[in-house]
Amino acid sequence: GTLEVILMESKTKIRRMYHVKGDSINEIIRKTGISRNTIRKIIRAEKAEYKYQREQQPSPQMGEHKEILESWLTNDFKLPRKQRRTATKYYKQLQSEHGYKGAYDSIQRFVKQWKAKKSQKANAYIPLTFEAGEAYQFDWSDETVEIAGIEQKIKVAHFRLCNSRKFFIVAYTRESQEMLFDAHNKAFQFFGGLCRRGIYDNMKTAVSLVFIGKQRKFNDRFLALMDHYLIEPTACTPASGWEKGQVENQVDNIRGWLFSPRLKMATLVELNEYLQKECVRIAAERKHPEETDKTIADMFAIEQSSLRELVAPFDGHKETTVSVTSTCLVNVDCNRYSVECAYANQVVNVKLYAEHIEVFSGQEKIAHHQRRFTKNKVYYNPWHYVPLLERKPGALRNGAPFKELKLPTAIAKVEAVLMKRKGGDKDYVQILLAIKSHGIEVVDVACSIALGDNVVNKDAILNIIHRLRTGVKPEQIETPATLTLKQEPHADCEQYNKLLKEQK
Repeated sequence: GTLEVILMESKTKIRRMYHVKGDSINEIIRKTGISRNTIRKIIRAEKAEYKYQREQQPSPQMGEHKEILESWLTNDFKLPRKQRRTATKYYKQLQSEHGYKGAYDSIQRFVKQWKAKKSQKANAYIPLTFEAGEAYQFDWSDETVEIAGIEQKIKVAHFRLCNSRKFFIVAYTRESQEMLFDAHNKAFQFFGGLCRRGIYDNMKTAVSLVFIGKQRKFNDRFLALMDHYLIEPTACTPASGWEKGQVENQVDNIRGWLFSPRLKMATLVELNEYLQKECVRIAAERKHPEETDKTIADMFAIEQSSLRELVAPFDGHKETTVSVTSTCLVNVDCNRYSVECAYANQVVNVKLYAEHIEVFSGQEKIAHHQRRFTKNKVYYNPWHYVPLLERKPGALRNGAPFKELKLPTAIAKVEAVLMKRKGGDKDYVQILLAIKSHGIEVVDVACSIALGDNVVNKDAILNIIHRLRTGVKPEQIETPATLTLKQEPHADCEQYNKLLKEQK
């Protein structure tokens, strides 16, 4: 800063006055007002880089408070970093509880020096080594992307195999438990196998309680995930990120490699497809940090044979119980979704997955929707409401669910014809019910035939549907030899003639 420049200029000027002009030390003192000892040190220095620094900063007011402060620092050092007190809090507590009269600077300086000494020991780490297939590390990161032109924050799940350094990332809109489960299913599918251990930090989606050292109480659903894949979960010590340093470094590297500059994608699905391709590309290009003559992909090919066999994906969902409204809707995660109309005003179970929701009444699935992350929106499946049209055909014109009913061209043309006739809405409802019973392809063909024959009415179309359905020949069934007739029946018309003669 300016002060440092002025001091540097002053030192140079004093050295010039003494060595070049021949001024005595007393003359220099008179001209500059600087103390004799300081001038002597400047003159004796080989260059004007001398910096005065106290060997020990006096703190007369600290006294016995040093022991108290050091005990606080020692205890706080055992806590997670976010729970430790600041120098300001130490200062205020010493004032209020122990009558400290000194300045804040003394407390701040003591805390800084104590932490510096502690960190010299703490920053020394033991290098870790992992066998092939032994462990993976997991972590979340926050990133910013542009989806469909809108800037938004996303959560990215990071996996890294400790031996080969092969990594996998997948993005979500939030960091919830069902996202955690889905990320594990996708990662293990990507790796094509399982490790024996997983190394985690103290994330709330997995850990319920943190005890001293490495002891943790994992929540039941997370343990169910680990039990399904037979993986041993290992938690890091609080504030000891180096224990999963590989994935910590990966977060920083991936942010620079893939998320800077900001990614722009049309959908989250497109983003994840891009990220998965990049996981493959980077592994094929980058060298392994230890086996420098091989790429990460080369090392992964070796490690993959040591991975345990992959099992079926874990059924990772969050379950809740809700009531169906009279309009056949369930309220789930700030949005409403339709269910089969037969279950209006009943209590049902909802399973929330990362990408979809399923609604059950007992063991029967009564709705399946893509999961949305909007707020206060309604999402209809119009086929849930079609049976109600038998009693309320008039709702076909203005019913909200039917605004989203997209049908093939032939069926749409039949609708346009029928809806112009009196009672046509009732007839068209029967065709919609036929779609629910027989499938949209059969009804579309039937409507095309009716339009071609210029016979567009309900009975004709239903008759064509019936003929199309009955015209399907059943599969040929081979008859076992034990069921073959020993004497096949013979058609004898004379028997019929005898009966006619008897009637006469």
